[in-house]
Amino acid sequence: MSEKDFSSSTHTWHFRVSEVVDYIQWSYFFHAWGFSVRQMKCTEAQQLQQDAIRLIREFDENGYSTHFRALLASCNSSGDDIMLADGTRLPMLRQQHAVEDDCCLCLADFIRPVESGVLDKIGLFASTVDAEMEQSYSHDDYLHLLSQTVSDRLAEASAEYGHLIVRKFWWGYASDESLDVETLFKGGYQGIRPAVGYPSLPDQSLNFLLSDLLDFPSLGISLTENAAMRPHASTSGLMLAHPKSRYFAVGEIGEDQLQDYARRRGLGEKELRRFLRIT
Repeated sequence: MSEKDFSSSTHTWHFRVSEVVDYIQWSYFFHAWGFSVRQMKCTEAQQLQQDAIRLIREFDENGYSTHFRALLASCNSSGDDIMLADGTRLPMLRQQHAVEDDCCLCLADFIRPVESGVLDKIGLFASTVDAEMEQSYSHDDYLHLLSQTVSDRLAEASAEYGHLIVRKFWWGYASDESLDVETLFKGGYQGIRPAVGYPSLPDQSLNFLLSDLLDFPSLGISLTENAAMRPHASTSGLMLAHPKSRYFAVGEIGEDQLQDYARRRGLGEKELRRFLRIT
């Protein structure tokens, strides 16, 4: 890709289904249908996959697309917050209990601190599908559920492919990367792509901040009052490049941490309990 493709700090790619199908992680598809790893080769699972492949081919023939938007922003860390150059604060949560020999990790640890005097970069992303895809076959329970699970996988595949493009051609910190798909699935590339709602980024309300920064509505994504994304086959999160960055689970959130996070997040503790699923 030429440099002119990335003249803006925000870029959007619209992928044909056929462009991202190779990045589908089928193990998660089977899991959604209740098949374990050991059962993936059984007759029922293989028939299910064949039905999914036929549906994917149909989606492609109908001209459906997936959509991936990324923002590259200058930033620094300040304590447990990531501060974008435009003043936007992205509060992060820190592990309260070290796992094995690890220290208590926070995603902000993988961003240069403001005290360094050197700006760092962070990527923000959102990925989704044409809404018609997951709404297909509403009159047929099996095919409708198949459409939804296939759409989920295509949204994730779009994020996988989009992240590869960002690393190699836009951000360019991994321009020499040459990995097969299985290595990509294992996170063998430099950096991480934590998604909102997942163990290292458990606060679903961060979707409201990302929506403002990435303009979710123009990408076809809306948010519920609980910050769930619609279409359901959508994902969002951060892209970090630090060579030592890795995934972790924040784990249990203590009352003192909740109070501190609520202050930094600018939301009430009761509201945050709902977003963090704390009873």
